[in-house]
Amino acid sequence: MTNPELRHQVINIYKELLNIGRAYPLGYDYFRTRLHKAFSSQAHLKNDDDIRKGIARAEFVKKEIEALYYLKRYRTLKQRYENK
Repeated sequence: MTNPELRHQVINIYKELLNIGRAYPLGYDYFRTRLHKAFSSQAHLKNDDDIRKGIARAEFVKKEIEALYYLKRYRTLKQRYENK
């Protein structure tokens, strides 16, 4: 990676995804190994544009996981209050 700013962004998104993965239903270890494998598979990227595309994809995945967590929480709360 040639650009230190991009390296910093990659590390930050990796840490954010690891933090989000603590609440993953299949467990943190499962999530961490899959995340590490996904990031390792893109380690060969040298072009700044390709790295930016990878960062954008990681941001999208982060938003999708957060949306799933909120949906699960909403459904749980809805189910609890409908049964009363």
